[in-house]
Amino acid sequence: MGTQQATHIVWDWNGTLFHDIDAVIGATNAAFAELGMAPITLDTYRELYCVPVPRFYERLLGRLPSDAEWLVMDAAFHRHYTERRAACGLAHGVERLLETWQTAGHSQSILSLFGHEELVPLVRGFGIESRFIRVDGRTGPSGGGKSAHMVRHLAALEGVDPGRTVVIGDAVDDAVAAREAGAHAVLYTGGSHSRASLEAAGVPVVDTLAEAVETAGRIAA
Repeated sequence: MGTQQATHIVWDWNGTLFHDIDAVIGATNAAFAELGMAPITLDTYRELYCVPVPRFYERLLGRLPSDAEWLVMDAAFHRHYTERRAACGLAHGVERLLETWQTAGHSQSILSLFGHEELVPLVRGFGIESRFIRVDGRTGPSGGGKSAHMVRHLAALEGVDPGRTVVIGDAVDDAVAAREAGAHAVLYTGGSHSRASLEAAGVPVVDTLAEAVETAGRIAA
């Protein structure tokens, strides 16, 4: 099956392929403690989290953080997240799903808002880099959305039709970015958002990545 006829999946990394939600919550609360803010629960995080990330802080603080506050918050989070990331692994069944999709003649790639220079060696370290035709992480400042990155990512994929592409991620922003790029989306409940908030995006919502892949194959057929 040629690439033009095959469905392409664009995978999100954090909270999707990489099961790091415990590290995210731990880092968030450690950063909050540094800033004199009260800790939050996983349920609260999933209910309030959104992209761009400063809007998430606005929901918590009742106002947007200033530029100076955002830089402090962002630096504190990433410092604590890096300390906790080593204990995280791939989501359940990821290796088999990636292998099965590839051997069936389909293509896949990664687009993440995680820093590119950290993302690539992390993917390589899990031994899955060869499953993807492209791995793109964030190269600019953190805190923004994914839409412009998605458009550029798909444009760089030779022979991939956005109309036969499905973005699989754990955040509403993944669905927004897919729509802006002319692609489909499936959202996964194992990461940063609650099911209720994901369902508001108006795309299929699933509880496992196996369901996500099955749904992707069906909606882009």
